[in-house]
Amino acid sequence: MLKGIPAFMDAELLWVLAAMGHGDELVVVDRNFPSHSVAAETTTGKLITLGGLNAPETIAGILELMPLDSFVDAPLSWMDPSDNPGAVLEVHSDVLDVCRQAEGRDVGHAVIERLHFYVRARKCFAVVQNSENRPYGCFILKKGVVFDK
Repeated sequence: MLKGIPAFMDAELLWVLAAMGHGDELVVVDRNFPSHSVAAETTTGKLITLGGLNAPETIAGILELMPLDSFVDAPLSWMDPSDNPGAVLEVHSDVLDVCRQAEGRDVGHAVIERLHFYVRARKCFAVVQNSENRPYGCFILKKGVVFDK
């Protein structure tokens, strides 16, 4: 048991967040994502499952510990809806709000076509799958740098 750590964080997720370096990417996906096959091809081969959490809750908890990259225009990416390209769905808006709140700044984002998202997800450090049931609740977070003040 540790103080100040979100209750859903287990040792494996803590290890992933600590082991990631600046510029590494973490994919956070919904319950429909092919997480096992994609995770097998990531840098670590790790799949972390977080049952009972949605995308905003998962990402808010991760961002309590991990900064988003401030050296790139879009440290947040999400999967573009195939049936409505370019649409910003409620799940996207909710996660963008969580990111802005966690970072205390505007956070740029990119939209990735569904099949290209799968390709990019395989290049990420690890996969975190939650129980998000809204369609296209799949995101990539680029890790930033922690500066001493």
